[in-house]
Amino acid sequence: MRIFFVTSNEAKFREASLVLKEFGINLSIDTNHRKVEIQSDNLEDIVSNALRGICNGEVSDYFVVEDDGLFINKLNGFPGPYSSYVYKTIGLAGILKLMSGVDDRTAYFKSVVGLCGPKVDIKLFTGVVYGRIAVEPRGTEGFGFDPIFIPDGYDMTFAELGIDVKNRLSHRARAFRALGNWLLSNL
Repeated sequence: MRIFFVTSNEAKFREASLVLKEFGINLSIDTNHRKVEIQSDNLEDIVSNALRGICNGEVSDYFVVEDDGLFINKLNGFPGPYSSYVYKTIGLAGILKLMSGVDDRTAYFKSVVGLCGPKVDIKLFTGVVYGRIAVEPRGTEGFGFDPIFIPDGYDMTFAELGIDVKNRLSHRARAFRALGNWLLSNL
C-alpha cells in the first residue's frame, strides 16, 4: 500500500516512513498538494481542515497530514499548536529563557496524524509522549525542540537519543503506528 504524506518537512517524512515501513506501507512525499493550516488551539481541527482541502472531491489515492506541538505545563500549554512559529521566532533559547528559574519543567509532545482517501473520509490518530524540558540544549540529532525535550524514563534529550530510539517512543511514531495498525485492520 502507498500513502502520500503532504509535508515539506523532510525530517518528519523520514521518521514517519521508518514507522510505516514496519507495516509494509510505502510513504511518499506529495508535491502536488499544499497543507493549509488554520490558526487554532486544537491540533485535531488543524489536521481535519487541511485534509478537507486535500480530499475535497473524488480522490484515488490516500493522503496523510500531521501536525504536532510541544505543550509545556508551566506555560499553560504554550507553545502547543504554535510550536513551529515559536521555534522559528524565539527558538530553543527563547523557550529556555521563559523556563528560567521554573521548577516544574514537565511537558509533552502531541502529534495528530490524519488520513483521507477513496474509502476514508477523515480519520485521526493521536500520539503523546510525556517528559520534561532540559536546562540547556543537548544533542545534535533530530530537529525542532528535540534538543530540549527529555522523555520520561530517560536522562537524554530526543536529540541525544537519535532517530532509532526516538522512533520507538515519540509522539509522532505513536500516531503513525496507530495509523499503520488501523490500515492493516481496515483497508
